[in-house]
Amino acid sequence: MTTQTGRPLVALVSAVRAAIPPAEAAFAAEFPGAELWNILDDRLLAEVDDRGGLTPELASRMERLIRHAITEGADGVLVTCSVYGSVVHALKAADATAGLPVPAFASDDAAFAAVLAGGHRSVLLLSPARAPLADSFERLSAAATAAGVDIAITAAVAEGAPAAAAAGDVEMLAEILHDTYLTDGAGVDAVLLGQYSLSPAGPALAERIGLPVLTAPHRAAVALREAVEQGGRLP
Repeated sequence: MTTQTGRPLVALVSAVRAAIPPAEAAFAAEFPGAELWNILDDRLLAEVDDRGGLTPELASRMERLIRHAITEGADGVLVTCSVYGSVVHALKAADATAGLPVPAFASDDAAFAAVLAGGHRSVLLLSPARAPLADSFERLSAAATAAGVDIAITAAVAEGAPAAAAAGDVEMLAEILHDTYLTDGAGVDAVLLGQYSLSPAGPALAERIGLPVLTAPHRAAVALREAVEQGGRLP
């Protein structure tokens, strides 16, 4: 749906508030022509922890939010929470015959593609908690296997990162990520910040360690801009 301002409407579907500012900053930089629509269910991530993982009920709840965005006119959809990336992929696979009417991306699809295309031999995957870490590790490993890319993935939780991210303390967040890198990152040639809430500290971390630090929001914004510009809403 082209909005009254003449700009494409992009829905950011989030499961935690801390993911929204990094996503908005990324779109301001990479897709400023988009009008953003934030759709938030801030219990979706907490309930993954409460229930011990992503249950069918939670997946259905996220699917309803995605379909709501499309029904109400979004020209593109980005799910900003990595744990719910599998819902996006399942939805696209289920609609494979007709195809979804608009581009829809999981939070880290574009970042994973960049890691696998970057010629890296080893990468440190950092996440703020164990559930998203396990999910990101599994999906990145599967993507590497599917692409035939031989890459060693070291996964680590950045303890204390959620509180720093929620407080907007980028300096503290960078310090936490740097400490985790020093503990777990020996021998890697790149770092991937697995969740949007970590991405504001990406530039500071890269400066400290002298290695590429890949963040997901900017790459997702670029991918969605290209998809919307090329395709747009189908009949």
